[in-house]
Amino acid sequence: MKLRHYLFLPAFSALLSFCCNAQHFSALEGVDTSLRLLDTTGRKWFVQKRADALPRFAQHTKEPQREKKFWRAGSEWFLAQAFPALFNRFITKDPYSYITFKNFINHQRISAWDWDDNQFTTNQIDHPYHGQLYFNAFRSNGYNFYESSIATFAGSYIWETAGETQHPSINDLVNTTFGGIVLGEMTHRLARNILGRASRNRRAMVSNEIGAFFVNPINGLNRLLDGKWGRVDSYNASDSSSVWAEVNVGVRRFDAREGDILEKGKNGSYGRLRLWYSNGPENIKRPFDQFYVNLELGKGDSSFINAVNVHALLYGNRFFKSKGGTHYGILSANYDFYNNDAFFYGAQSLNYNWTSEFRYKKSNRFNMNVGVGAVLLAAVPDPYLLYGASRNYNYGSGASYRYRGELSVLRRLLITGDYNGGVFFTISGNESYYVLHAATLEVSLRIIRNFSLNVSSGYFALEGHFKDEQYEDFNRKFPSGRLSLGYNVRF
Repeated sequence: MKLRHYLFLPAFSALLSFCCNAQHFSALEGVDTSLRLLDTTGRKWFVQKRADALPRFAQHTKEPQREKKFWRAGSEWFLAQAFPALFNRFITKDPYSYITFKNFINHQRISAWDWDDNQFTTNQIDHPYHGQLYFNAFRSNGYNFYESSIATFAGSYIWETAGETQHPSINDLVNTTFGGIVLGEMTHRLARNILGRASRNRRAMVSNEIGAFFVNPINGLNRLLDGKWGRVDSYNASDSSSVWAEVNVGVRRFDAREGDILEKGKNGSYGRLRLWYSNGPENIKRPFDQFYVNLELGKGDSSFINAVNVHALLYGNRFFKSKGGTHYGILSANYDFYNNDAFFYGAQSLNYNWTSEFRYKKSNRFNMNVGVGAVLLAAVPDPYLLYGASRNYNYGSGASYRYRGELSVLRRLLITGDYNGGVFFTISGNESYYVLHAATLEVSLRIIRNFSLNVSSGYFALEGHFKDEQYEDFNRKFPSGRLSLGYNVRF
């Protein structure tokens, strides 16, 4: 599939330019450790007084009902197909765009499905963004999460079978559907949070409306069509979710060749944006009532976007509460993207997590999360493969295993250890299997108000093991050390 490159990552950073209530992170109850916020301040949340009493979305057992606009949703869903198809046909004159009805019929055969040869970023980033257009075409027109998810799958399937003459792609169907659902619900929730805050602060209505438009353009378009732009509506006004963000800027030292960052490492700039979303501590049973996004940037020899991680709650349940802590079971959807000077990696997975929260008095807390699950599809480099015109990586499935621990001391010092591992076996490419290790250890010290000093070390490694003896196994490593200044805000 040769879609145009979409830029969705600036949508997250756009949130930083709008009005917010500055607060350091505070603790939430009943949230997966991978999504946890720890109270490192001792200050209480700022509660904004308002004259008009607005209903709290968190108090509803079901999402507030909206009018379903099928014809408009279907039209926008169709245009998300038509625009790239017409662009490929009449502007770039892509030979694959000359689709016929006979091609469409042939593509309905199971044997017609294959694996494509697109570039890594096209498959792992562009396709999820395209999928969220299908999702939000219905989500912003009154349909719920599950109905919009079906529309995303249908959009991906129709494009694969009727959008191009080449064989429909298995990996595109997975990436567009899974990634589109994850990105689509995230942007829907974030845009609603922005608009909900605007309803409580009329002076910020216009700026927040613009911010919500950049996060979720289809929703912004529909608000214009409905005459709601710059106005308060009951659906967004009833949102009671909270968004926390942390921005880090600093330097890092890394070495992708010798693994020796002290003697042979290189220095470069480093930046990170992290977002936590929560729809209230009591809500852990609805998809995406809690989610976490991590975006890391760093200057290197061959990469700039180093990591994108998304962890979204699908369903949770509190098992029991002991004397010292509370214990939960959480089903989560995970998207992981790593791209450094040593290797690249992208995968979608489903994980079941055991989460425990322990407290010692009010000033010290420890949260721990252990998760295992299935890697639905992973893309990993293969130095011996050239599949088609540009694919130099294998596709595979396997198992995912994770651990995260967070220790908060005296509401000022935060120590975090994080490990993401996986093993997966090649489905498309040279017969092989891979083992991933991605670990970080970070110490964060709040120095004054919302500012913190952060010191961290990271170790990323990817092992490739090939069955054919003519292909040598490899073990690519990327160690790094980082020093940064952090700023934390609450929206």
